[in-house]
Amino acid sequence: DALCGVILAAGRGTRLRPLTNFLPKALCPINNVALLDLALASVKPFATGVAVNVHHRSQDIIGHLAESDVHVSDESDRLLGSAGALGRLAPWIDGRPVLLRNADAYLSEGLEGLVAGWGGDTIRLLGRKREGPSDFGDVQYVGACLLPATLVATLSAVPSGLYDLVWRPAWERGELELVLAEGQFADCGTPHEYLRANLIASGGASVVGAGAVVRGRIERCVVWPGASVSPGETLHDCVRVGSDLTVDCR
Repeated sequence: DALCGVILAAGRGTRLRPLTNFLPKALCPINNVALLDLALASVKPFATGVAVNVHHRSQDIIGHLAESDVHVSDESDRLLGSAGALGRLAPWIDGRPVLLRNADAYLSEGLEGLVAGWGGDTIRLLGRKREGPSDFGDVQYVGACLLPATLVATLSAVPSGLYDLVWRPAWERGELELVLAEGQFADCGTPHEYLRANLIASGGASVVGAGAVVRGRIERCVVWPGASVSPGETLHDCVRVGSDLTVDCR
């Protein structure tokens, strides 16, 4: 069956504050491209259609997607979690297998390695090895997976998470398929990782958004669109929003 894509963009962005006081996490820019747009670009080559769930600052994301063909699942009334989000989307999914992607996961490479050769009957997660205990043995989940249609059809529109409901039990049964990601990964849930994702995407250079004015000195920084750095200011390892909000990302 043809894959459909679902991007999870409903998180509250609590750990990324104060940046998420201005934008939902999914719209925070990485090298001047919104995280959500990067996720959409990675999923669309493999999917017959894409849906996005929204909750925190939902109208911002709905407005961002207004001119697109993306289906929006509005969870403003009730945050459902990763499994519940798929349950609510059941009529739209319509019996298809799902390519699931976290909007806040920055991946420097595409999803070809995850999708290649998948038969449609296994739970396949994209991960990376890291030292010490992780999500699944020594493998950390990096925000993209494939879910069989038969599994997706069992999920309900109640608050629930895939890790506890599906992935951990499958891992314990030896039925979880793990594919190691190529390239680099950043979980953009914290200012430190958000800055790191920008520097990976830019090749290490500071990122200056459209309409921003930099008259001072910046090093390893992100200057959001329309922001300014005044003469005499020197910024290191931080994000500048507007004319005076500086978020230390060290």
